[in-house]
Amino acid sequence: MDQQNNDNDQKLPPRRSDHQGPSKQGKVWKIILLILLLLVTAGGAYGVRVATQVKDSADNTYVPTKKKTPTVDLAAQKPFSILLLGADTGTEGRDGYRGNSDTMILVTVDPQHKQTTMFSIPRDTAAQIIGAKSYTYQKINSAFNIGGATMAMDSVEKLLNVPINYYALIDMAGLKKMVDAVGGVDVDVPFSFVSTETGNQKFTKGKMHLNGDMALAYARMRKEDVEGDFGRQKRQQQVISAIAGNVISLNSLTRVQSILDAVSASVQTNIKLSQLITMYQNYQGALKNLKQDELSGIATTVNDNGQEVAYVVNKTSELQRVSDKARTALGLEKEPLSNEETRQNSLQTQFDWNSKLDQFSYTFYPQSGSN
Repeated sequence: MDQQNNDNDQKLPPRRSDHQGPSKQGKVWKIILLILLLLVTAGGAYGVRVATQVKDSADNTYVPTKKKTPTVDLAAQKPFSILLLGADTGTEGRDGYRGNSDTMILVTVDPQHKQTTMFSIPRDTAAQIIGAKSYTYQKINSAFNIGGATMAMDSVEKLLNVPINYYALIDMAGLKKMVDAVGGVDVDVPFSFVSTETGNQKFTKGKMHLNGDMALAYARMRKEDVEGDFGRQKRQQQVISAIAGNVISLNSLTRVQSILDAVSASVQTNIKLSQLITMYQNYQGALKNLKQDELSGIATTVNDNGQEVAYVVNKTSELQRVSDKARTALGLEKEPLSNEETRQNSLQTQFDWNSKLDQFSYTFYPQSGSN
């Protein structure tokens, strides 16, 4: 349920109606924790000398948002949050348009408990798109397409009632370059499969070392996974953790600079180099202790204004769980969620929240107060 006018006078992205057979645009993996870890590692390992040499690369990645983000006192080691976005652009002829953020991960960095937690948010999550000129209830990955990082941050904030301080974005080309630049990544493949929609790459259950192309295929695959998008989220976080481990262990200035040069054109963030250096100096314990979590939902076909559209819907209790956990990590009091998602959930009379089967009884209702 949405209107076609928005902040940037763009059309909303087309809806997808097939869980098992997504379009090319929806099969892509792209993540960004790498640039944060890269620059953070560089800043701490080599101080002023590296800061000078990587400044040009870092400046190329700095893109502020229109959003007034909460100020974080990094020098005082206060907790902070980052929204990681992966855009389906950069390869396969997808240059020249903004794209959807088919990877969305909310990261909380908790220095008190020395822990960083990554909360994966399914791209098809039903959510109100905050900042559109008219009421828009759509898949959450469309927020970036409609209004860029600002709208994506605002929409996730409203969904979970969690303030977001920073964002980091990378496209597909950046992921491949990053994995190759760090010498590949080691992953533990959960089951053997052939990724038919990414080039028939073969993966064997157990330990595998992947180059950039293989890592991209491994993280993009969804059709051969019985868990669908949720299984893909787990593999994405697996790749991120492997990249993070490789980056943190870097001890060569030349290697750091070459990686930055390779990926800087594929990355955007509103984190300044000086802030990244402070993060490394004050948050090493938390950044090196990565934990994984996810916003678990139910894949369903929704009656959206007379159309049958594939979505992921979330129990109010699950939204509340993630909100509570993220807010606690940020040193905030827990608060009962009250947003468009909880309102829509309260209106469902036929939907079976305990079923794991695809259903057709979740209905999107008009905005409260509208006809």
